[in-house]
Amino acid sequence: MASQNELRQKVTNQIIEALQRGDTPPWRRPWCASKNAGHPVNALTMRPYSGVNPILLQLAANRHKFRSKHWATFNQWQGLGGKIKPRPSDVPPGQWGTNIVLFKRLSRTEVDEATGDEEEVSFGFLKGYTVFCIDQVDGEHLDHLRVEDAPPPCGFVDFEPAETAIRATGATIQFGGERAYYCRPRDGGSGDFIQCPHKHQFTQEKDYYATMLHELMHWSELRLDWKGSYEVGELRAEIGACYALAELGVPQSDDLSNHQSYVKHWLECLHRDPKFIFTCATAASKAADFVLSFSRPRQKEEANDDGKMAVAG
Repeated sequence: MASQNELRQKVTNQIIEALQRGDTPPWRRPWCASKNAGHPVNALTMRPYSGVNPILLQLAANRHKFRSKHWATFNQWQGLGGKIKPRPSDVPPGQWGTNIVLFKRLSRTEVDEATGDEEEVSFGFLKGYTVFCIDQVDGEHLDHLRVEDAPPPCGFVDFEPAETAIRATGATIQFGGERAYYCRPRDGGSGDFIQCPHKHQFTQEKDYYATMLHELMHWSELRLDWKGSYEVGELRAEIGACYALAELGVPQSDDLSNHQSYVKHWLECLHRDPKFIFTCATAASKAADFVLSFSRPRQKEEANDDGKMAVAG
């Protein structure tokens, strides 16, 4: 079994390689109008994957040209009556399944050598799992989870779920000007608002929603008591916005110009600390969940076939 550090390093290396190649960042999901595309979910529980796992699943989707958002373990697909397809000859052994990670916070009792007192010590634990996309699974009865071959009719895409999510936060949003930013509260009570150009000032609607969700992730920083550097805050907001946009069914913006200046810093952090992407992805998931919590229907948590919440999280 891989050690904790080996698991972190393996994940980090994948993301470093993608950024160094100049690929679209792996937290961005290409647009597809199908209801079966978007933020990755567990096919059995329908719970969205969180933390670093959506990034790992998108890397695999990019590599193998998968389109569906539905993933599950071998046992879960077997329980659903599906059969994993044989590994194609052009896929190296061990790379047909996608490795994701479960993060759990555990505790143990330790004895203070000086006083003899017992105390509970909390620590994080990573465990690896292998999942497969529905695109890798045979079974006609599972076709309702696949992305349709025939695209839906072209036309205006209704982004009302995004409008609803933005309104539901209750954030103060001021429109106008040429810049988008979040103004933090200042001494004396001023601030705590989002400034954003009018929607018609954006070239495409998807750029407007990407910008608004990005700023809402910054708006969540104080409310979640998040602390970090400016550059790391940009990565947190970038990933969090992408998670939220995918869940809301809004296409990802193609404009990466605002993020190019940060890529060098992110790569430096990734090289220096294998835990960096886990920390950022976890913070981004919490930010997206917080922003969407105001409008998201309450979901009943369900365990997977192994009796754990892990694979879906």
